[in-house]
Amino acid sequence: MQKSKSGPAAAGFRLNYKRTFVIALAFFGILLLWQVYNTYCSPMLTDLFAQMQGVELGADPRENEAVYLSVQYIVGIVMAIDNVAAFILLPIFGRLSDRTHTKIGKRMPYIMLGTLVSAVAFPFIPLLYYFNNATGMISMMGIVVIFMMMYRNPAVALMPDLTPKPLRGRANGIINSVGFVGGIVGTGLGMFLPYTDFRDSGNIWIVETPFLIASVLMIATCLFLFFKIDENKLEKEMAPEMERGEKYSETVDEVKEDAPMTKANRITLVLVLVAEVLWFMGFNAIETFIANYGIFYLNVESSAISTATMVLSLASFFAFMLGGYIAEKIGRKWTIAIGLGLIFFSLLPACFLGPTGVETHDGYYTLNIAFYFIFAIAGIGWAFVNTCSFPMVVELCSKKHVGKFTGYYYAASMCAQSLTPIVIGAVLSFTEAWQALPIYSTALMGVSALVMLFVRSSRKATSVPETAEEAGSAAKESPKAEATEAN
Repeated sequence: MQKSKSGPAAAGFRLNYKRTFVIALAFFGILLLWQVYNTYCSPMLTDLFAQMQGVELGADPRENEAVYLSVQYIVGIVMAIDNVAAFILLPIFGRLSDRTHTKIGKRMPYIMLGTLVSAVAFPFIPLLYYFNNATGMISMMGIVVIFMMMYRNPAVALMPDLTPKPLRGRANGIINSVGFVGGIVGTGLGMFLPYTDFRDSGNIWIVETPFLIASVLMIATCLFLFFKIDENKLEKEMAPEMERGEKYSETVDEVKEDAPMTKANRITLVLVLVAEVLWFMGFNAIETFIANYGIFYLNVESSAISTATMVLSLASFFAFMLGGYIAEKIGRKWTIAIGLGLIFFSLLPACFLGPTGVETHDGYYTLNIAFYFIFAIAGIGWAFVNTCSFPMVVELCSKKHVGKFTGYYYAASMCAQSLTPIVIGAVLSFTEAWQALPIYSTALMGVSALVMLFVRSSRKATSVPETAEEAGSAAKESPKAEATEAN
């Protein structure tokens, strides 16, 4: 018998990497769309509302700073309204998909319909903006977000549906890595087709092309997923592994199929969701307003902000798998805490940075090189947080309620993304200080890390099975007696 150690390998589990990569394509489309959405929608709304106050498109941000700041509150409300609808719908789609049974599976119908409608509607956002149709643009943004929520919940739930609990941290690392490739593609579009070029030239194709490319790639990856993943067949094949995985969950109390949730597990769920709301509020504030922060405060080209965002995405991409392995050694709670600490300390210097005042050849300022280091460290921390947070939530439920608990996870994130644009938009408008953005995000990350310190979870110590028969016999034993708490 080999030396006792912890982790999925110790319990005799093996991750199917090929299938996990295919499932991850759904998340590729999600992050691709959101990156394009955040890169362009916020500055488009800012210019649209500024034009309503008599500021021409392409006007110098330094000469109209007061106007651009004053409309951030309205921009924040618009960016949040769609998320409010999603906050309500996410748990509904989660429960519906749990109870759905079709020839193509329980998640796939929602993935297909959500992708189709979102992809068709997405390119109309910049088109309606170009014709100064604020009502139409905002309505189209709402349609995209709502149907993306129909798609997002079941798409994300597909991984825990087909992955035993001990492997979900590592699998989620792969899911997020592939997803962030979508984010990198979206960021690349922002670099090569910068919004500031549209402000200077008025060429509609500069903003229309990224939306069209995102729609085409979403449909392509969704079709590939549909033809490669036979949901019903895989669910039957994975049933024994899934059942055995229940015995090795990283929870305080054992999760039983038809029993009510225990008090200790319920407290863990609430604390994780509260921390999640806080860290998403902090991070989404940056996501939503970083383009405006760069264009209208730092006075840099939008391509410079896209490059910094690319650094964050690349750092996250390489850190996702690392986060999964670290979690297997020290637990998901402490991996998340480390990630939040990295984000906190990386954002702290941003609170004191301002425009460089060094002009480029076209009149914009250069971006302070410190921002690239800030984004790189924050990207590593964000990867650690995202690798472990979703598995921590679905760890607390049985296989019958994966969609429901996925709904809880995304309801918390959408609650944060509904609140934070309004809150930080109001702060920016009433304080008339762009520095409030990094201060706001830094503070929320610090509070979120403190909440995570109160979360309880358990670590399992098991022996490495030397044979398949030994692994099978180990599955019959309850590992709960060997659990050790990590507070």
